This record gives sequence, structure tokens and C-alpha cells, in this order.
Amino acid sequence: MDEYIDIVNRKGIPTGESCLKSEVHRLGYYHNTAHVWLFTTDGEILLQQRALSKEICPGLWDVSAAGHVDTGEAIEDAAIRETFEELNYKLSKTDLIKVGVFLKEQTYPSGIKDNEFHHTYIACLKNSIDELIFDPIEVEAIKLVTIQTFIDLLNLSASNNHFIASNYNYYINVIDAIKNKL
Repeated sequence: MDEYIDIVNRKGIPTGESCLKSEVHRLGYYHNTAHVWLFTTDGEILLQQRALSKEICPGLWDVSAAGHVDTGEAIEDAAIRETFEELNYKLSKTDLIKVGVFLKEQTYPSGIKDNEFHHTYIACLKNSIDELIFDPIEVEAIKLVTIQTFIDLLNLSASNNHFIASNYNYYINVIDAIKNKL
């Protein structure tokens, strides 16, 4: 879907302008995304395998749910919306624990210039993974992994084609936030 999203500057300050997501990616404008990492009280983290049809990093494992913040939308509302759209899992604002904001600047072979601020949250998954219904347009598969399995896979990410290798430090920040919450 080619929705309108707000443009921010390199410091994350809104410019007052918006344009279609395709234009933001073509021109490399900075913009906001909302990321939600779901974890269980047993210390497992829900990973999402990106749909094979995705333009960016198809088939790789990543954040539980994420997406662009629509024009005029509050970032927390985008986090809740994306989690529901991708996993059919309903969160409230009180479920969200803010981890931080991480700038990701990346140009892909397809020509996409993705300059995003990842507004990152963690939230406890209170339902069984079997109750989640994922959107096949966005998500290929989902799985729960232990923190140690996440770290082991991550340490081999440059060669195992499991995670987005360039996100290593971001993933470590998320893992640390979840460990601190448990």
C-alpha cells in the first residue's frame, strides 16, 4: 500500500510535509516507523519472517510487528495498528514499553533509500502464538525463540541469512530491554 507519511529531518523533527511512501523511499526522505517486539514471561521473543514478496529484506527474520507511521498518526497508535494488522493481536498504549528511537539509514540494490527512525517498543505477549493470525502479504511466518537462541542466530547473522545483519546493534538493544523487563 502506498500511504502518505510525514517527512522529518535528520534529527527526527517534523518538516510539516508529507508524501507517498514510494516517494519517501525513492528520494530518501527521513520518516518515522513504529516497531513492536513481543516477548513472553518465559523469556521468549516473537520473530516475524518478512514475506517473500517484500521489497526490502524478503524472507529474513525481524521485529514482531512494524510499519510506517501514517500522516498525522501518533507513533503509539501506529505501533498498535501495525501489531493488529500484521498479527491480529490487540495492544493498548499501556501495554507498550518504549525502548528508544533508532536511526536506520540504508540504501538497497532496488534503489530504495530507507532513512527511518525506528520508534521501538516492547510488549508482553499474553496470548498463545497459535492464536495469532498473521497477514500473508506482510508476514511469511512467525516463531518464538529464547533469548539465547536469538543471540546465537544473531552472532552468525553475517553468514546465516537469518536476520538483517546490519541491524545487529539494534537487535542487541532490544534483547537488553527485554532482559531488563523480565
